[in-house]
Amino acid sequence: MGGHVLNLTGELERLVAHVTGHVAELAHIDPGRILLCISSTRGGGIRGTYAKIHPLRFPGGTKTCQRRRGRHTYLSTMPSVAHRGREILYVIYFLVPRFFDLTLREKLVTVFHELYHISPSFDGDIRRFAGRNYAHGSSTKKYNALMGTLVDAYLADHGEPELLAFLDGTLAELRTRHRTIVGRRFRIPLIRTERR
Repeated sequence: MGGHVLNLTGELERLVAHVTGHVAELAHIDPGRILLCISSTRGGGIRGTYAKIHPLRFPGGTKTCQRRRGRHTYLSTMPSVAHRGREILYVIYFLVPRFFDLTLREKLVTVFHELYHISPSFDGDIRRFAGRNYAHGSSTKKYNALMGTLVDAYLADHGEPELLAFLDGTLAELRTRHRTIVGRRFRIPLIRTERR
């Protein structure tokens, strides 16, 4: 067993700061306003969701949204989340151990996938594509293919083995190399809705 503590969210923060500083398509992101967390899955295996993003603003970057349902009007308000003295605009969860059952490249594709969801205006909303599937555009397969292209370019030009070491191996394998593995857990922020 290894001799030191591995902080998964600390390592993810270092990676995201490096990626957003070196990938032009993600340069609009301020990593200090993203809260990176881990969440448990019931089992391993590569089937299912690996990560998910929670934007903390409605379309256009607004904190509140008014909607009519039948005869009633409802006001929805995004929760306020702060971390290290800054207001958070996005919370991203990496689902473990499932995320760590992926290959290193697939893990990076997952990281890029979630970061690319962030609106180009970095206003707390997600990137919205035309059409019904506004989150991924005309094809999720094409979306992920683009992420693969971005990851390959990043690895070719900027990949640093020391920065990526924590992604090398499954969670079980990481446990053999580290005395303790920790990570930030944070309850999913809930939208408050009230009838007007």
